[in-house]
Parts: sequence; C-alpha cells; structure tokens
Amino acid sequence: MNEFKLPDPGEGLLEADIVSWKVAVGDTVAVNDILLEIETAKSLVELPSPYAGVVLAILADEGATVEVGAPIIRIGRPDEASASVPSPATSGAGPATPPAVAPASPASEALLVGYGAKSGTATRRPRKGQVADAPPAASVPAVAAPATVAVPAVEPAPAQGAVAAVEPAAVPRAKPPVRRVARDLGVDLATVAPTGPGGTITADDVVAAAGGGSAPARAVSVPQDGERRIPLKGVRRQMFRSMTASLAVPQATAFVEVDVTATMQLIDTLKRRRDFTGLRVSPLAVFAKAACLAIERIPELNSRYDAASDEIVLPQDVNLGIAAATPRGLLVPNIKGANRMNLLELTRAVNDLVPLAREGKVPPAALSGGTFTITNIGVFGVDGGTPIPNEGEAAIMCLGTIRRKPWVVGTGEHERIEPRSVCTVTITFDHRLVDGEMGSKFLADVSTIMSDPALALLF
Repeated sequence: MNEFKLPDPGEGLLEADIVSWKVAVGDTVAVNDILLEIETAKSLVELPSPYAGVVLAILADEGATVEVGAPIIRIGRPDEASASVPSPATSGAGPATPPAVAPASPASEALLVGYGAKSGTATRRPRKGQVADAPPAASVPAVAAPATVAVPAVEPAPAQGAVAAVEPAAVPRAKPPVRRVARDLGVDLATVAPTGPGGTITADDVVAAAGGGSAPARAVSVPQDGERRIPLKGVRRQMFRSMTASLAVPQATAFVEVDVTATMQLIDTLKRRRDFTGLRVSPLAVFAKAACLAIERIPELNSRYDAASDEIVLPQDVNLGIAAATPRGLLVPNIKGANRMNLLELTRAVNDLVPLAREGKVPPAALSGGTFTITNIGVFGVDGGTPIPNEGEAAIMCLGTIRRKPWVVGTGEHERIEPRSVCTVTITFDHRLVDGEMGSKFLADVSTIMSDPALALLF
C-alpha cells in the first residue's frame, strides 16, 4: 500500500485546494494517470499518480484546502483494502473489536472520508438516496481526521465490550461542506431537522437552526437576502494578498499617447512572412520587444528591493510578465529571458503562454520570478489605466486600446491632419526605486520605437 502526499507543485507553496478527483475508490490506476486537479495560489495543476494499483481510499474531499505534505489518497493491491485504514491498536483507540457486520454491508459505507476507520474490504459509497445503517459503535474506532481536511471531530467509540448499537438517527447525514458550515456556526447537526433528499441536512437547514445567521463564505455559498458569497481561495486569494501588499508601496504613474501606425504596418508585414505562419502576431509582442530594449537603457525599471540587505537588485535578465484575466482571477505568467529573444521568438513565447494562462494551467515555475510586467487592457476596449505593479517588481506597463484618431503629422508648412492609429501607454512604478526622470525616459523610449520601429536599430 502506498500513501500519496500532496506535493509542492510550485516553488514554496504551502497549500492547495482540491478542485476535482479524476478517480474513485476501487478504480485501477497506472503510473502517470491523472488522479486529481488542484488549484494552488498560482494556477490549476493536474497531479499524476506515482504508483500503480487500486485506489483504496480518498482522504480529501473536493473543495477542501490541503497542506503540502498531507496524505490525500491511498493506492495499493485490492487485498490491501482492509489494511489501508489504521486499526484501533495502531490509532490508540484500544484493542480491535471484531466487526458485527459483514465488510461489504452498507454499514461500512456510512462513514465519510476522514471520519474514522472501516473494517473489511473497501467498497464504494452508497448510491444517491440510499440510507446506510450505522455500524455497531464498537466497530467504529476513533481516528483523528487529517489536520488539513476540514471535517468535524469523531465522537469517541464506547469502551470495548459495549454492545448497544448506535441508532441511525444519532448519525446526522450531511455532506462535508455542510458539516463545515455547522462547525463554523456552532450548530450541533444532531439538533437540525433535515429537509434534503434521503433525509440529508442542507446548508439552509444549518443556517435556519443557527437563527438565520449567514454561513461563512469560505465554507459554502448560501444566499441571504439576495446576496451571493464567493469563497476567497486559490488564484483569487493570492491576487487579493499580492495587490494589498503592492499598494503599501509608494507609486507614481506617467502616460503618453503614441502614434503606432508604423507598428500596425509592421504587423501586417510580419503576418505575410513565412516564419510567422501559424502565429498570432499582435501589437503586444512589439510592445514587449520595445519594453525590453528600453529597459537596457533604464535598468531600474527591471529592479526590485531586497529588504534583508537594504539593496536595490538589478537582474541580468528581463523575466517579462504578461497579465492575463482568467475566470479564477488574475494570473501573471512570465517569459524568462525575454530580453535575449528576437521578435519572432518573443511572438512564439507570447502565443504559447497566453492561452495557458487563460485556462489557468500555466506551469508554476512560469508564475514566479517575474521582474517586469505588461498588462493589455486594450483588448477590453479601454483607452488606458493606472495598474498596480506586482509585488516585488519595480514597474508595470499598461497598453490601452488602439484607436483611429485624427492626428497632426508633418512639420512647419507640411503639417496636416490624418487618421492615425493611436494608443495610450502607461507606466506605474515603485517611486522608491524609480524616479520620475527614469520613468519618463523609459516611456519616451517605448514611444519612439512604437512610432517608428526602424529606430529600434539605434538601441
């Protein structure tokens, strides 16, 4: 029998949320078969099985937050099913008592994962609507639930030799999220009148028993007076923490309107080139290249503050973050060494990274170590904004939508008004590391390249 513990899928992550299980108890799995999908503070990650065998037990429910290193599943041989749960002797509950029911009876199915040990062979849970008889009390040893799975404590079993069976009514039937609501509201499930199918207790039942109080948002969403509560977890929770920390830093913002007509003409030319076939060529890639070139002249825009040594750190490479809005929150994967890439390589990197970010399946390594970020709110039809730099980065550049506007071109007697493609570019920076002159020069360099990409040869 092998116990699979939640690994650290990224760099220094402490916990993850169980999104969905891809296997069930009794399923046969091979090495590298996907067991489950988890959501870390950074992205969605599929975890493959390191073992081959039969799923003996699933130790964490969907929706639970589990610490790294906590056991989440047991895999072994079918004949190890009865040995996959600690016996009373090993759990400290006293000598084992022979089970009063057959291992495959519904009585052995009445226990939820993490609530205690089951005797005999592991079997699947009862079908929906099927009410399982409770086992004799002596056959349910007290086993502590894993610390990382939010489940209520198990009532200790009666002393050995007790023969009185527990009445089914003494074991309230409720799903783990509902049990968490009851725990957080201080409600004893034994006192709650069930209204759910098959005599199960619902979250509304618990809230009603608590006197109409609202359930904690982290446990379950319970509408109250038209409200809708969303658990703050995973990517959205990390965004909440990161943006809160970033706002503690003194910041300044500068912006400029840029005539990007020549850039749009360059993009049309690149789309016709054979080496760009199959790639989505967008202004974002050109802006990214322009930012990397401008950082070479103003490296402070690519810096960070090391509080431990009280020093400004200037990385050798630009790990260019591309902010992406996803249904789970804001993700900022970064392209490592973007400053060492030509425009074709940068376009390929953006094409590979952005779709993964939108699906929330960026490798964790790509979500750490960023040094400078670009956010493109122009895709939403917004002209400009003042973004907040990512925690630990000195600056973030914002691109607005590219619009056709009347623009004065030429000089002197040759001045005239023409329709041009115009974009608002914004730079927000940590004013402790970057002063107004540095920020303005950086923005001017980006503007120069975007207005006439040929001038990039001068950088």
